[in-house]
Amino acid sequence: MLPNQQNGMDPQDQRNFIIAMALMIVFVFGYQFFVLEPQAKRANEAREAAMAEAGIETPVDVPDAPLEEPVVSVDEALVETARVSFDAARVDGSINLTGAKIDDLNLKDHYKTVERLEELRLLRPENTPNGYSVAWNWFEGGDVLAGGDDAWSAAEAEFGDDNAVVLTLEKNGVRIERTISVDENYLFTFSDRITNLSEETRSFSPVGLVKRYGAWKEFLNETDPGSARKTGFAHVGLMGSFDNALTWRNYNNLFKGRGIKKADDSGIRVAETGGWLGLTDLYWMAALIPEQGEGFRARVRSESNRLEVLVQGAGVQVAPGESVTVANQVFAGAKEYDVVNAYAEAGIPRFRDAIDWGNMLYYLTKGLFFVLDWVKGIVGSFGWALIALVVLVKLPLVPLYNQSYKSMAKMKKLAEPMKEIQERFKGDPQRRQQEVMKLYQREKANPLAGCVPILFTIPIFIALYKTLFVTIEMRHTAFWFINDLSAPDPTAIGNLFGLLPWAAADVKAIPILGFVIGIGILPILYGVTMAGIQALSPPPPDPTQRTIMMALPFVFMFVFGGFAAGLVLYWVWSNILSLGQQYFIMRRNGVETELDKLVKRLLGRGSSTPAE
Repeated sequence: MLPNQQNGMDPQDQRNFIIAMALMIVFVFGYQFFVLEPQAKRANEAREAAMAEAGIETPVDVPDAPLEEPVVSVDEALVETARVSFDAARVDGSINLTGAKIDDLNLKDHYKTVERLEELRLLRPENTPNGYSVAWNWFEGGDVLAGGDDAWSAAEAEFGDDNAVVLTLEKNGVRIERTISVDENYLFTFSDRITNLSEETRSFSPVGLVKRYGAWKEFLNETDPGSARKTGFAHVGLMGSFDNALTWRNYNNLFKGRGIKKADDSGIRVAETGGWLGLTDLYWMAALIPEQGEGFRARVRSESNRLEVLVQGAGVQVAPGESVTVANQVFAGAKEYDVVNAYAEAGIPRFRDAIDWGNMLYYLTKGLFFVLDWVKGIVGSFGWALIALVVLVKLPLVPLYNQSYKSMAKMKKLAEPMKEIQERFKGDPQRRQQEVMKLYQREKANPLAGCVPILFTIPIFIALYKTLFVTIEMRHTAFWFINDLSAPDPTAIGNLFGLLPWAAADVKAIPILGFVIGIGILPILYGVTMAGIQALSPPPPDPTQRTIMMALPFVFMFVFGGFAAGLVLYWVWSNILSLGQQYFIMRRNGVETELDKLVKRLLGRGSSTPAE
């Protein structure tokens, strides 16, 4: 900690700095308004013209029945309509033959709570609380050819051994044979063979829909309890890619009527070569994937309790008596890295970035996950992988930390001379500062050297915090007494860390008092180790600063109480290693630490400082 200094920035330099910053801001906004925005507008107009030539019309509004409050349970809704069931490798559920939509989908490898009693339900019928469905419809111009109310027929009541089923619909001189299949993960393919039974050439366009009902925090919690509280550090809402450029908009803004970014005045955004668009939660996503290599248009509609994503693929012309096959896809499942990365490598652009890796620390966040995943494959546990990560991060920084701790040892030795200077020149701040600087120069001490490692640890802290939040691989992963590394410490003082028959969650839910007695083992260990490191560091000369520094371990103990247990585990182990390393360097430099003084008092021995 630096002593108080008088030699700050010169007033003239301050004025010049402020003027420079103001000019920079004016330049940035001016460039955005006069250059970038006109360029974007011209590019959008060019795309519109190209799409018009290709015969793709403006996305149509899908007619819908008036909004009604959901009144039935999921079980009741599932027996109201004819369905085709499926039970694939990682998903099960059913296809609603009214509209040929997927509105019943469970993830077999993921559970609603850590007790693993109930499969996580991602999609649910629209007339239930927090309904959620996906479908691909067909339009002819502005008219519905195959929409949400059409009754499809199926020869079988369930998917076959090839995880596929064939549905048929004949309407207005057109027959559609739809084969819906699902792969070994979460990708559904809607392969439609359209046959023109009329005597004239006709044009059709596929329109995909993702529909979600209810208030956004409610439907997040319905799918994954507690996830609505985690949205501050991870994106939830609209997510997609247009011509290899990501786009997003959070749920809060979507329900305020703000649609796709960079859309035109009618809310439509155009892609020339391909992409995808859908709705994502923290760990789950339902996305529409039109045929790649073709252009598509998209828009978003929102009302008080309904959100819709519409994607219109490239139109097709079908001559009389001829048939055309078009394959569109739907992703509905967990955003596991291996899965989304495999789909990206198979040709779905930027699909691996459906996971919110962040902006500034994108590569660091992603890199930390790769390291954790690799180490986990060796040690067999994400908990041990986090502990190993501490060592991997610290090893390259050992020389830097050693220099930092040597500097701290020098500063700690200077504590008494500093105190003497403070007393001697108490009424003359300028002279006091001069004497302090002379002391630093004479002893070759640098008060800033001890802060250098922070420049490396802060980005790692933020990136790891992000990694543990957004990667589903940590969800419900147990380690030692922790039942979920992505959730806060499950223990609490109030139930004696599990010895009393009260759930820690109930203790933490007690108003005001729960904040104190709900603190767990790991946050307490973090506070203790932080206090230990602080005891080894040179104290600030100012009494007020010393008081604040003494309180920080207790403050951070409660702050870390709400962090993911995996993150706190990482920093507790990091503090333990730092404590040992710093103590070793201090002793080698002849500094008597607070721990040494405590041991001396307890044992009644003399000074524990080694002879020089």
